[in-house]
Amino acid sequence: MPYVSITGLRLKGLWHAPRFWWHATRAMAQARRAPGNLGAIARLIDGYHHTLSVWSDRAAMRRYLGSGAHLAAMRGFHSFATGRIIGFEAEAAPGWAEAHAIWCARAVEVRR
Repeated sequence: MPYVSITGLRLKGLWHAPRFWWHATRAMAQARRAPGNLGAIARLIDGYHHTLSVWSDRAAMRRYLGSGAHLAAMRGFHSFATGRIIGFEAEAAPGWAEAHAIWCARAVEVRR
């Protein structure tokens, strides 16, 4: 069953934008090339930089999560942003309105 991951990150200050975008563009490019990725998109909503990615399964998402540009971004994440995440199995990928509602209702804070 496909695995959906929804993130929402907010910069700690505008001066962190160059560092954030450097990590974000590299991590998104990695996600789109990652084995098992069925789709990855991003959107700015209410000051949060959101990503919505769909994976063939949780294992594929976990392999991406712990490697390459994404791993480098996560190592420095707490110095430039805060955020919340949610991941779950689903029959189909949600659209942005549904994904944002799910994130608002169920996402948990990103921990160190």
